[in-house]
Amino acid sequence: MCTRFVLLKEHLREILARLGLDADEKFLSRYNIAPGSFIPAVRKNPRTAKSERADLHWGLVPSWAQSDESATQLVNARAETLATKPSFRDALRSRRCVIPASGFYEWARHGRTRQPWLFRRRDDQPFGLAGLWESWRAPDGSTLESCAVITTEPNDLMRPIHDRMPAILAPEQFARWLDPRVHEPAELAPLLHVAPAEPLHAVAVRRYVSNVRHEGPECLVPAGDEADDPQFSLGLV
Repeated sequence: MCTRFVLLKEHLREILARLGLDADEKFLSRYNIAPGSFIPAVRKNPRTAKSERADLHWGLVPSWAQSDESATQLVNARAETLATKPSFRDALRSRRCVIPASGFYEWARHGRTRQPWLFRRRDDQPFGLAGLWESWRAPDGSTLESCAVITTEPNDLMRPIHDRMPAILAPEQFARWLDPRVHEPAELAPLLHVAPAEPLHAVAVRRYVSNVRHEGPECLVPAGDEADDPQFSLGLV
């Protein structure tokens, strides 16, 4: 799963610059991005094939959908079934995007308790979440552009916490993921391999972040006494 992530202003600027796009000076760092939000993404313009920044609704609505009900359901897309699922197979071939990120959260269950963990790169560099996007026309003629985050099986760091994790793209992989000349699922599959654990770092954070209404740097504060309890000591360093 991937249902919450972090994006710092300076990291968005870095990724846009790497892809030859101007910085977004209006964007403010966000520490608790949740489904239903409009999130920055980079894609190829379907008419010009040039890279562009787009704000996409997180929760994908297929172009053929009768309503936008799936906007609350198709938040993630499993890498293993992208090529066969009607909701995703066309987007995999021609509507892929990179979703800039500074880190992402996942929750470990301990009985009735859910402890949030923050995953970031050890070197504090940004990365991309592999995504798909769609354009849906509502009955009133308005258009909704939306996206889903692709997920894979967990790596060794994630496995003690959850059985899924986002498909992470390194900056050097962005160009190929976005390349409209690459459209066969077999060509794209290597980019969706399980991310190696070594570059990532995980830390338990306060349950403050579990409330989707909470925002700000406070979301990144490491957990206190609850993280010292043996039930939360998962050996994630």
